[in-house]
Amino acid sequence: MLAAAQPGLVDSLLLLSYPLHPPQQPAELRTAHFPQLQTPALFVSGARDGFGTSDELAAALKMIPGPTQLLMVPGAGHELLNKRNAVELPARIVTTFTAWAHRPPAG
Repeated sequence: MLAAAQPGLVDSLLLLSYPLHPPQQPAELRTAHFPQLQTPALFVSGARDGFGTSDELAAALKMIPGPTQLLMVPGAGHELLNKRNAVELPARIVTTFTAWAHRPPAG
């Protein structure tokens, strides 16, 4: 919310398991600040996250006027890390975010 209220405060955002809504309460969206968000944002979410499905997140990201990207983690829930991905996922997130944060400006 702070990045939406103060554009330019940070260069990029990395949002891990953003809680789009409380579990089983998709009508209670936590997106009121999304239309003001100009900061480039990379969202990382588990494909089984009860706080927002991939479709719900994709729809919500359309509300953000700044650049966004969604990295879905197959087989993961809200916690992201599990026995199958604990070794590779942190490096994947860092690599993806580094590339995202240093991409050429859209134009």
